[in-house]
Amino acid sequence: VFLSRNFRCDCGNSKFKNLQCKLLPEKSKVNSGNKYNDNFYGLYCTCKRPYPDPEDEIPDEMIQCIVCEDWFHGRHLGAVPPESGDFHEMVCQACMNHCHFLWAYAPQLAGKEFPPLTKANSLEDEGIVLKVEESEEQKKEIKKEIGVEHQDTKEEKQSEQFNEPSTSSGSALLNTLILIQVVTKSEEPVCKLKELQSKPFVKKDTATFWPSNWRGKLCTCEDCSKMYSDLEVQFLTDECDTVLAYENKGTSDQETERRDPLMDTLNSMNRVQQVELICEYNDLKTELTDYLRRFADEGTVVKREDIQHFFEEFQSRKRRRTNRMQYYCS
Repeated sequence: VFLSRNFRCDCGNSKFKNLQCKLLPEKSKVNSGNKYNDNFYGLYCTCKRPYPDPEDEIPDEMIQCIVCEDWFHGRHLGAVPPESGDFHEMVCQACMNHCHFLWAYAPQLAGKEFPPLTKANSLEDEGIVLKVEESEEQKKEIKKEIGVEHQDTKEEKQSEQFNEPSTSSGSALLNTLILIQVVTKSEEPVCKLKELQSKPFVKKDTATFWPSNWRGKLCTCEDCSKMYSDLEVQFLTDECDTVLAYENKGTSDQETERRDPLMDTLNSMNRVQQVELICEYNDLKTELTDYLRRFADEGTVVKREDIQHFFEEFQSRKRRRTNRMQYYCS
């Protein structure tokens, strides 16, 4: 089953009595990780139809949701997949509602379908957005908290008496404290999700399409990690859980299976050993072919004793050849 994280066989548990699992003999009675949804019975998508569907004459591509692992027709996603096919993973409508936090990431990661509604200026070095527009009442409250309101009022009166511009030391102190507060906040761990949720974003009743590197951009602070655990979607931050990772693993396994053990052995030897092994292999191949040809010509069956006799004779001839070899040392 392609991309089923927790699925495993039920043989050996309470579903199939008197049947022992050959892979895991000590298996629990119930496999709580298995999801016996419509896919288990061969039905997919919101239309609950089989695939391929003999009654469906509309050509359509099936796309798998990386959260619920169900497969959906492209026309039943509530959104048109990008024409360029420039996406690596899809989250269906139901899972977007379940993983509601993903809507905050959609404007930055899920393509042009979810543009940000507003723009905000931020401090490039600190990554903090400052709201500079404050009412007079708010300013007075801030000054009152830091104890400079009385000093400001006194200096303003003196300025009016002499009709000269005055630089308020209280305002300077206020600006200094604000800068200190900004620096202090910048040193604290910042939650990416809270920053994104502080800005307006589009929320639609559709599926979303995500690029290859989007999982690595999800926030992994303590609060977000707890939220992932509560929603049972901890795998979203695991980049080895992606479809691409599964495909690469499958390709690697196939390449391993296609490897020739003989060639691996040859590559581990030096040049002299390689030549000797190849000569021995060719001798064995030639003699075994000649030996079996006699049975084919006579129309007789090759028995186990015949094969044993051949290898005994082959080893005997090999020893005689080795004993006749003379080695000269200079």
